[in-house]
Formats: sequence, structure tokens, C-alpha cells
Amino acid sequence: MVAETLIKSVVVPEAPAIHGLRFRLFAGDADFARMAAVIQAAKVVDQVERIDSEDDLRRSYSHLTHCDPFQDLLVAEIAGEMAGYSRTTWYVDLLSQERIYMSFGFIKPEWRHKGFGRAMLHWNQEHLRQIAAEHPQSGPRFFESHSREHEASAAALLTHDGYLPARHFNLMVRPDLENIPNLALPAGLEVRPVRPEQYRQVWEASCEAFRDHWGFDPEAESYESWLDQRNQQPDLWQVAWAGDEVAGMVLSYIDTLENQEYRRRRGWTENICVRRPWRGQGLARALIARSLSMLKELDMAQACLGVDSQNLSGALRLYESMGYQTVERSTNWRKAM
Repeated sequence: MVAETLIKSVVVPEAPAIHGLRFRLFAGDADFARMAAVIQAAKVVDQVERIDSEDDLRRSYSHLTHCDPFQDLLVAEIAGEMAGYSRTTWYVDLLSQERIYMSFGFIKPEWRHKGFGRAMLHWNQEHLRQIAAEHPQSGPRFFESHSREHEASAAALLTHDGYLPARHFNLMVRPDLENIPNLALPAGLEVRPVRPEQYRQVWEASCEAFRDHWGFDPEAESYESWLDQRNQQPDLWQVAWAGDEVAGMVLSYIDTLENQEYRRRRGWTENICVRRPWRGQGLARALIARSLSMLKELDMAQACLGVDSQNLSGALRLYESMGYQTVERSTNWRKAM
């Protein structure tokens, strides 16, 4: 991804007085293993299920947009060991045209409640103000961060700093793959395998379908980044075609590493979308049913997806009608800049 560089120390004005503590910027490839270890330690205490391997981080960081980790990633070290890190980025919400300046981070549990989070959050905000000063000055601007349901420390930090909930998202699970409805596709549509030369067409159709969703940024993910994801499994995609045009899709996948760690057989039914000309005909429901049946044939025992709980298209109600149940909630927090 990136070559090693000279390690640049950083002054964090509100840093807690801890012997051996120093802050620095991203040091390159060697940091990925340390960052993965921080996430691993944090997720256990926070009861968060996630897989972030060293390779996952390296892959993700090779495709960053609006972020230079050598400038935008802050590391906290104590006696040479990474105790936590945070990163900043920014985007423009296509729907509202609001400029959003985002930060997030992870701190090892043994170093929490000592002032780390507050100091790093405030450094991030000042850094983002400097970035924002170079941008057009028109329109609303917000700081943004995110917390999952059990990340109480993060939620408390953001609330204390003046952030307010802006949006809630649900993780939903269909606890079994029984009683899957047999639903026909709308007339004139068919599902057929996606050839490699059609991958970009599927990506472009997905971007078009999500353009009117809250928080959508057309520059957030390049085609190369999307295609390079660890769980991109075209053989499992359910894509409906109207001739040579993509009408809708469910890009299912099976996260083998996640299933191994949490000892389960779960498939994901994600990136569920229908392009405007084919909405309101039951296509999403039919594609979900096909995906569930496919996952059952592959010996999965349940299915999972994430959804914006305030999605105006009624996605939450659709998924509930297909047997999914909310098992976890997360929050996007915002504070006016």
C-alpha cells in the first residue's frame, strides 16, 4: 500500500499526563498489524462482532478517498506500544449537499477513561477545521462520528462533546432459513450469472440506485475499491436483468472468517437495491427470497443485513416482512462545525 516513512511526532494539547505517552502520525505498512490488534482488543470489551485483519486494513487503505493516512491518522503510543488510533476523512452528502467531516477511532480497553478519547477527538476536530478551511464555504457543515449499540464509551464521549444522534441503523438477522416464500420475478426480468466484464455495470447500477439515500457520497468508494473487498463473491450475486440493463440486485456473500470466529453459519444479503424504472413491482422481495434459498442450499443457517432504519423507501418494513429481526442498532452522530 504505502512505504515506510519517517515517523512524525504530533503535539496533542489535551493529552493526559501518562509516562511514556506520545502521539504520532501513521508510519506506514508496519502499523497495520498494530492497528488490527487495537481493534481486536476493543471489540471484545465492546461486544462488537467484526473482522478487521491486517490484510483487510491494508486492502482498505490502498483505496482511501479524501484521506491521506500520513496526515490524517493519529496514533497514541505508550512506551512504544500502540494504545489507540483515530482517523479523519470528509465527504459531501449528495442528497443534502452538506459537508461532513468525520472522525473515528479505537482505544485499547486498559487505556480508556484516562482522557485519551477526548484529546484525540479534539485534535481530530481541529485537524478537520483546517481541511474545511480549504473547501467552499457555502452550505451546512458537520462533524460526524459513529458508535455501535454496545460502544457505551464512544457514545458517552460524543454526547459530552455536543454531538447529537443524526441517524440510526439496524443490523438485522433472519434466524433461520425455513419457510422462504417462492416469489416470481416481475415480468420481463431474469436473473443470470454476472460475467467479469459486467462487474462495472453492476457497480454503476448500485451507485445510481443509492443516490437518493441519506449520507450517500458518490466519491466514497471507487470501482477498484468495491471490487477489491474481501467478501466480494460474484458467484453468489442475485442480479436481475431487463435485457442488457441491470434492474436490481442483492449482492450476497458468506464471510468465512467471521463464521469461523463466531462459530455460526451465516450468509449476508447485502447491497439490496432496485433502479427507479423497476421499483414498486416486488423485485427486491423476489431477489431476497432467491438469495435466502441460495444460502440455504450452501448450508447456511441464517441470513443478515444492515439497513438505515429511517430509509424512506420502506426497506425496514420489507425486511421485517421477509423474516429479518433487528439484533443491534448503531448511531451516526453529528455536531455543527
